[in-house]
Amino acid sequence: MSMSGRLLRIVLILLGPALAAAACRLAPILNEGHLSPAHTALIYGGLFLPLAAGAAAALSARLPACLFFILAAGLVMAAQLRFLDNYFLLVIMTMGINIIFASSLNLVNGYMGEFSCGHGGFMCVGAYVGSLISMAFFTSSKLFGASLLPPHLAPLLFPLVLIGAGLVSALFGLLVALPSFRTRGDYLAIITIAANYIIISLVENIDFIGGPRGLSGMNKTVGAMREVAEMPWMLIWVLTAVFASIVFLYRLVGSTYGKSIPAVCQNEIAAEIMGVNTDRVKLTAFMVSSGLAGVAGALYAHVYSYVNAQAFSILKSTEALVMVYMGGMGSLSGVIMAAAAFTLLVEGLRFAIPFINSLHILPAGYEISPVWKWVLIPLCLILLMQFRPEGLLGNRELSHFFPRLNKWMKRTSSEEEPDAHSGNK
Repeated sequence: MSMSGRLLRIVLILLGPALAAAACRLAPILNEGHLSPAHTALIYGGLFLPLAAGAAAALSARLPACLFFILAAGLVMAAQLRFLDNYFLLVIMTMGINIIFASSLNLVNGYMGEFSCGHGGFMCVGAYVGSLISMAFFTSSKLFGASLLPPHLAPLLFPLVLIGAGLVSALFGLLVALPSFRTRGDYLAIITIAANYIIISLVENIDFIGGPRGLSGMNKTVGAMREVAEMPWMLIWVLTAVFASIVFLYRLVGSTYGKSIPAVCQNEIAAEIMGVNTDRVKLTAFMVSSGLAGVAGALYAHVYSYVNAQAFSILKSTEALVMVYMGGMGSLSGVIMAAAAFTLLVEGLRFAIPFINSLHILPAGYEISPVWKWVLIPLCLILLMQFRPEGLLGNRELSHFFPRLNKWMKRTSSEEEPDAHSGNK
């Protein structure tokens, strides 16, 4: 990269926080209607698009990152200007949560070749831990009394909630990682299912956090963010978490240490002969996978403002399996596409089932219940295993099907290598 390109990236990085602060300052003025919609769109376009370009230039020089930030900036602007109603925002945020959830399971079931069937339990841990941290830090509640921190710090310190939820979920991942040292295949699947039920039963029997009634009150944290600046904060945090999770998994799998994960999948004995510590690799993969599931759970809790342990039962784990095997085991881009398609499929069934009942094509007294979607979702998994066991993309990435995009990405990444070598000289 040339010197001018590096200076441009530094300038954009420095402008990012200033633009974000300016957006927060201008948000109350814009929402009070002092400016026309055209001026509002112009100002927000001038704020968010350079911020997106700066973040894209800072984090990655590759095309997918730039496209993601442009799309994210567009969604935030559309939400801020009320072009998207609450339902569409909820669908978009659910799609982002499903992407994180499915991508985390893909690390174990796809890249490492294990068979984990209880991933919903770790999402449950993250949802409750993230809710408790959020309520203790930023809200006044019956559980914790007065808030430990001023509520106006919620927009700045909310990442700590996600990190805390991920760390605790990663510790619970040891429940699966330790038995995986000596078990594989169907036996590991039974252990993970048992772990899912253990976590749910444990949560339901702790009356302090609501027990079987569930836990609510996370909306106060979201409200504290909106009091600082009227912005779609949860949409911003979901999009940020999606990008961070995907980049982290992409870097992990592509790193020298990460290449030992698929080595365990191919031949564990051969990997041990070549000097790979397979136990440490399994431990890392399971803890990273469960930690990201916990992050997805914390986002889920704050998006819906309510959590119940039964929402993360074996049905939730089945959803993750469907998304992973639909996209292709070992394909990060395939799982992302499958998670988006699966979310749209579930939301489509929400309208399709009442529409079919309205046609009166069934005998009198019979109608299709919404519960039937839990029959159709496992059926999708059965059909996938029967007719398309490799999924949409198999173990290949999307760039494999677009050679020009793959060549462009390789060229952009190789441009930095000569500069590094020339600097060493």
